[in-house]
Amino acid sequence: MSTSVTAGRDVPVRPSEPVPFLDISGATEDVAAEVRLGWDELLRNGQYVGGTAVTRFEQEWAEYCGTDFAVGVANGTDALHLAMRALGIGPGDEVIVPANTFVATAEAVVLAGAVPRFADVDDSTLLLTPETLKAAVTPATKAVAVVHLYGQLPDMTAISQMCESLGLILIEDAAQAQGATWAGRRAGSFGAVGCFSFYPGKNLGAFGDAGAVVTSDAALNKLMLSIRDHGRMQSADGHHSHGVLGMNSRLDGVQAVVLSAKLRHLDEWNKKRRELMATYRELIDPERAKLVEELADGVGVHHLAVVQVDQRDRVRELLKERGIGTGIHYPVPCHLMGPYAQYADGPLPVTETAAHRQLSLPMFPHLRQDDARRAAEALNAVLTELDR
Repeated sequence: MSTSVTAGRDVPVRPSEPVPFLDISGATEDVAAEVRLGWDELLRNGQYVGGTAVTRFEQEWAEYCGTDFAVGVANGTDALHLAMRALGIGPGDEVIVPANTFVATAEAVVLAGAVPRFADVDDSTLLLTPETLKAAVTPATKAVAVVHLYGQLPDMTAISQMCESLGLILIEDAAQAQGATWAGRRAGSFGAVGCFSFYPGKNLGAFGDAGAVVTSDAALNKLMLSIRDHGRMQSADGHHSHGVLGMNSRLDGVQAVVLSAKLRHLDEWNKKRRELMATYRELIDPERAKLVEELADGVGVHHLAVVQVDQRDRVRELLKERGIGTGIHYPVPCHLMGPYAQYADGPLPVTETAAHRQLSLPMFPHLRQDDARRAAEALNAVLTELDR
């Protein structure tokens, strides 16, 4: 009988036990002792908002991403919204957004006062391409929000060149891609800004909501530090001096302690995710199920293990009967959602087709290889059964 580690103990695991879609308890246990020490320090110094722990994490995160600065904020949506405002994006501007993304990408554009221009994606990667980007450009387009969905980067060499040739600001929505690389460069280091969410289920997740923006532009960094703190000026007497219209989106010390502790494990956890994805690629029948592809110059971190299948909802039901947990990302494209349909100007066939076929398989760093194999074999069995 095999075993798994739960709360520091070896616990027998029977083959009939369910395979969860996501379980973050293992990651929590990995950092629990260090987090408790950090929280004890916070109790002594009282720096619950900002302070030493936040500054330390910001420095660590900027260094990890390969940028000069990082600005901790309250969540990933604020990271995008705040960054767009700091970049001067607002009324009269358009921002290209892939329609296959979490709603927060489009939401942040609207919150900044701009208009999202929805673009289609590649059928194999389900990510933005230079061609789909260019097809969405109008004279009012000011920026592109490139989404590194599922923990994988699109062709950032070509997209960066396209943005430069068209005079567009490049924004990276790297909420699902902590540690992913393209041609050796980490997510967040290509654009004017890179925006991250540290929601608990992310590859680098807090114990609540948290986010960050990275940049190598000193002036932009200074402006974002001000905007996140009610527009306060970054000076000795700046507490009562509000130089710009700001917002309240500060990273708190409690979450910074967690993020610093987890960052030390991130590369190891991402390596395990890649090993699990390799198991899926080896075992899943490519004739019946289409795993999202990874481009040659990219090294993904597989926040999600996404496969396209026919009869997706029925497949999910049958997998559940076999004890395999799954998720769906994303069943309604942004351009077809009620609040955003007004910004759509035509069909986006790849995105619309994939929305009915995408299924996310179990994926987290403490998932056992045996359970990944069970999930793959169960998927093959279900698809074979439905083919009869």
